[in-house]
Amino acid sequence: MPTILGIYLFNSREISLNACFAQLFFIHSLQCFESAVLLLMAFDRFIAICNPLRYASIITLPRIPKMGLVFLLRGVVIVFPLPLFLKRFQYCCTNVLSHSYCLFQDVMKMACSDISVNSIYGLLAKLLIMGLDSLLILLSYIMILKTVLHVASSKECLRALNTCISHLCAVLLFYIPEIGLSVIHRFGKGSSPLLQVFLGYFSLLVPPLINPIVYSLKSKHLCARIIKVFIK
Repeated sequence: MPTILGIYLFNSREISLNACFAQLFFIHSLQCFESAVLLLMAFDRFIAICNPLRYASIITLPRIPKMGLVFLLRGVVIVFPLPLFLKRFQYCCTNVLSHSYCLFQDVMKMACSDISVNSIYGLLAKLLIMGLDSLLILLSYIMILKTVLHVASSKECLRALNTCISHLCAVLLFYIPEIGLSVIHRFGKGSSPLLQVFLGYFSLLVPPLINPIVYSLKSKHLCARIIKVFIK
């Protein structure tokens, strides 16, 4: 965000390589942690619907921060080699980024050296984190759907599925542009630069801005407070 504001407010178009490496580390690490949060929320919904009697014994207060710490360390360990790989390169091409912030795929294209190993590692890291997380979220929803379909009352079935709508919207908002941007950078050589810029801004800015709105729409208390603020 400081880099984006610097470009648009102060016309500052230069950033040092070390600052760029630090920025991409934090951007990708936080994206990995956001993916982990969505996975943990899917696990929470799965236990609450499929095994409600054991929910209190499985999702305990001491266990929640431990799970968060494990996923945070997972993201840091996997993302930490990315800036180290980029630091070894010589950059002799035009140092112009496609986005107003630093992404691993974008910075890697500016290197003069062979980037095949780094490209493979970046793709494996993306598959290991977001690919695996999205697959586990999909499996959890399949199990949830299988469970609610066995509920005798259609009203109860809809009530159970209604609790997952906000989370499902947040999952789609996060994974679709993020995976699409990664695929375009690696395989879409003939794709429009405008599409890359749009997906880049969408994946970075839209989910954090829209998620509070998505979740507040399902809360009557929050909706009432928001309407009250605008009416005043």
